[in-house]
Amino acid sequence: MIAAPDPHRLAARASGAKRILVADIGGSHVKVMISASERRKFPSGPRMTPRKFTAALRDNVKNWNFDALAIGFPAPVHNGRILAEPKNLGGGWRGFDFRKALSKPARVVNDAALQALGSYRGGRMLFLGLGTGVGSALIYDRTVLSLELGDLPYLEGKSFETRFGDQGLRKLGKQRWVDMIGPVLQQMRIAFIADYVVLGGGNAKLIPRLPEGIEPGHNRNVFRGGQRLWETDAKTRRAKWTIF
Repeated sequence: MIAAPDPHRLAARASGAKRILVADIGGSHVKVMISASERRKFPSGPRMTPRKFTAALRDNVKNWNFDALAIGFPAPVHNGRILAEPKNLGGGWRGFDFRKALSKPARVVNDAALQALGSYRGGRMLFLGLGTGVGSALIYDRTVLSLELGDLPYLEGKSFETRFGDQGLRKLGKQRWVDMIGPVLQQMRIAFIADYVVLGGGNAKLIPRLPEGIEPGHNRNVFRGGQRLWETDAKTRRAKWTIF
């Protein structure tokens, strides 16, 4: 029996647009999205290597049709190449060629930069992802700058990520964690001269009242970020966004 054509893919071909599969690789789960409403996830963790990731990805999206991938990765990325091994996954990621492994065009950026790209609505925006670790990115106009604010030193010889990621949350307890992070968020906004700060990550939901100029993000913004990552200028055919 011949399968019926995928209406989403037919529409994308008719408009000249690519159908993008977005993969957000986190320290505990990988979330994959083919549209704003179609999403799945599977476990990651310290034993997740790139080959295990690609095998699990194929298994989870085998009935999805897509033309290219946008991948958010929890480590420094430059020009689409992973520069360092992640803190919360297995090894072998540095320099891994996703395009070759998955036989599809693929663009890779830092995971915080991907969600920041989808959250951006103009001006100068600082993004902070509060989850297993602490992700960060700054966007101004059409330039996305990945940051590593989680590595900044903090009180008692701890790093910002150690204090405000999952490890710090467990040690401090919810209320003390919330009390400590509020003033830090305000100082971050001042330091980066940001018009606004967007908070992503599961732990951002623990903050009941956000300081002025700080606003919640949403996981659906990751999908929008993946779409924007593949946007091109109609005249020059160059990427609309510059990623550093």
